[in-house]
Amino acid sequence: MRRAERRNEPVAAAVLVVDDEADIRELLELTLLRMGLTVESAASLVEARALLKAKHFDLCLTDMRLPDGEGLDLVRHISEHCGDVPVAVITAYGSAENAVAALKAGAFDYLSKPVSLENLRTLVKSALKLPQQHPVTRPARQQLLGESPAIQQAREMISKLARSQAPVYIGGESGSGKELAARLIHELGGRRDQPFVPVNCGAIPENLMESEFFGYKKGAFTGAEAERDGFFQVAHGGTLFLDEVADLPLAMQVKLLRAIQEKRVRKVGATGEDAVDVRMICATHQNLNALVEAGRFRQDLYFRLNVIELKMPSLKECREDIAALAESMLLRMGGPDGAAPRLSKVALAELERYDFPGNVRELENILERAVALCGSKEIQPDDLRLTPARQAGEPPAGGKWPLPDYLDRVEREAILEALERTRFNRTAAARLLGITFRALRYRMERLGINEPSP
Repeated sequence: MRRAERRNEPVAAAVLVVDDEADIRELLELTLLRMGLTVESAASLVEARALLKAKHFDLCLTDMRLPDGEGLDLVRHISEHCGDVPVAVITAYGSAENAVAALKAGAFDYLSKPVSLENLRTLVKSALKLPQQHPVTRPARQQLLGESPAIQQAREMISKLARSQAPVYIGGESGSGKELAARLIHELGGRRDQPFVPVNCGAIPENLMESEFFGYKKGAFTGAEAERDGFFQVAHGGTLFLDEVADLPLAMQVKLLRAIQEKRVRKVGATGEDAVDVRMICATHQNLNALVEAGRFRQDLYFRLNVIELKMPSLKECREDIAALAESMLLRMGGPDGAAPRLSKVALAELERYDFPGNVRELENILERAVALCGSKEIQPDDLRLTPARQAGEPPAGGKWPLPDYLDRVEREAILEALERTRFNRTAAARLLGITFRALRYRMERLGINEPSP
């Protein structure tokens, strides 16, 4: 029995090092041992797989090129058979394509040769802070509410992304919760105790961008009376969230690309560079791919930022969640005494038919206005001040306009057809429709679909 176990002390984390070069293995082993970790080494894929089968490891470091295969093969093997083990890949200097390929394959992070021991220690510490996949962990300060299939899928994706250091691109319409998703990825991951720095790229004047992102030295320009850190330095060890990244000018895109690739930044007026360790998450409501084709966004930066994409659904894609979202918002608006009015059934039905071009943010604004205008304990449709109903001269009912009515008819027909095929077995009908039983029950109630009388 080891001495640490006899004293009931925690056993040191175990790291697997995979590299066919003996001198690199020795360098990595010595560094990790000095960090108080236990180390096993392998020189090939076959040896690594045998060790992974025989022992449990808390982290794996593997070279990209091995004598009997690729490091990516080991990344995929670990992802399939040892899903709770983070794996970092060591790539050749300047091989951005290999780094991106490793992250897409499921690698936690990557290191470039020659390996910086400072970056190695930072990576190892971050990997070992990752929560396990299934234990009870500290809950995030905010939650992504809803039980619709689209929201459930987004939650599952966020949970997976929290266990990686890969850059994430979050797409979705304005107000759909992109910053909330970024915060959840940060709070559920190994960097949760470090800063989360949100930056609205569209709100920074172009002439100030470099100094805002990278900082500046005292006297670097008129008005620089003291040295100041930029967003990268402030986010060191944590997450840098670039909202509306599509608004960055091309000149700044070049500098941002270099900072991401080299993991180093130079303050304005400085002669040397500072190493920075940040997780990059970006978002925009615009179509980045279309901007690349139009020449307004650099393709190389796009591929570095869009390693893994998370699509946040619009509110009209998860109408069944509107009731839960509205209730949560009203409780929050009511304060500690819960004095906010409740939605009447008619008002809720109006909200569930509304298209919400501004998504969750618009829903919150509508409810804040309704609370202010409501003269009773129950919010009525007039308090919501939604878009006026169809006026004379507009397409009649039965066509494709207004869109909410048309979608309701399509949804009703699909549900009725599924119920008829399953002889009104709601569990089987929900399975046929690809939704949960709870979602089907909610949709039937909203659309006024009743079971046939016995």
